[in-house]
Amino acid sequence: MSIASAKRTTYPVAKYADMFSAMGTEARLRIMQLLLKAHPEGLVVGEIQEELEIPNSTLSHHLDKLKNEDLVNVRRESTFLRYTANTEALQELLQFLYAECCTRNRALKPQAIVQICK
Repeated sequence: MSIASAKRTTYPVAKYADMFSAMGTEARLRIMQLLLKAHPEGLVVGEIQEELEIPNSTLSHHLDKLKNEDLVNVRRESTFLRYTANTEALQELLQFLYAECCTRNRALKPQAIVQICK
C-alpha cells in the first residue's frame, strides 16, 4: 500500500477517533443525549445548563469540543445560541462502526444491534 493510499484510509479512522474522544466524557455524552432527545429543535445553552447543572464556563468548553468535532451544530437566535445534534455526522460514525463490526468481519449480528435500539 502506498503512503498516499494509507493516509486516505487512516483519515476517516482518525476523524472518527476524534469524534469518539469528544464524546468520551460523561458531561459531553449527556449533552449529546439531551440534544438527540430535543431533535430537531435543539436546545439553547441555558436549557442545557439547567438540565445538567454544569457551570457556564465548563459547559461552554464541552460544547466547543463537540462543535469542533462536528458533532453539534450551533446557530444564533437573537441573543441565544441554539445547539442541535449533527445527526449526519452521527450517522456517518454509526455507519463506520456498523461496517466494521457487522459486515466486514461479522463480529456482531446486525439483528442484535437493531434489537438494542428498540
